[in-house]
Amino acid sequence: MKIIGINGSPKGEKSQTRRLVMAVLEGARKVGADVTFIDVCSLDISYCTACGTCYAKGECIHDDDFAMLYEKMKGADGIVFGSPNYINQISAQLKTLFDRMADGIHCQDFSGKYGCSVCTAGGSMADEIAAYMNSALSHLGATTVGTVAVNFMGNPDAIVPAEQKARDLGKNLANAIKTGWKDPEQEKALAGRKEYFKKLVSANKDIWAHEYEHWKELGEL
Repeated sequence: MKIIGINGSPKGEKSQTRRLVMAVLEGARKVGADVTFIDVCSLDISYCTACGTCYAKGECIHDDDFAMLYEKMKGADGIVFGSPNYINQISAQLKTLFDRMADGIHCQDFSGKYGCSVCTAGGSMADEIAAYMNSALSHLGATTVGTVAVNFMGNPDAIVPAEQKARDLGKNLANAIKTGWKDPEQEKALAGRKEYFKKLVSANKDIWAHEYEHWKELGEL
């Protein structure tokens, strides 16, 4: 059982978001998960140019760290995203990663995986941003198990109970993977999204050859 935690904060070891991501991984490790932490801000990941090469060929025009990180994500059973609130959105570094995963959404690369998200904010919107990260996981095909969000509001000690919630979230993530937990509402949404992308890719099979072959090899088309 492999779980990867990806921190989108540029503050390194001073990052409060990092503390929450690490707490999720700690909780998961205590119930048997093999965990890996990635600081996305230490990687070289270029902006998506919307060229469509990944749709057509399954590869990217950029030679950077994205392919390495994405292979780690595809090789994991669980994925944890973490970001601070930067003007009511995830950090630019994490958004750059998200934008590079469009092919993964079309191919539903995270089907069968599980995930969760954590967010820190100085004042507000932590819940909404954590929910957005979980939405990204869902759009990639994953089942999500929850979030931890903390709005500090001038109280630095708020990180302490949030860390405990994050450890519990990590345990829930690992246990969901172990048991193959299913949520009926999410299953319905995932199934509908899968059918949508199969139809979308089929309609563009002449220009999205890689994605069409992906679904054919899965026996879905």
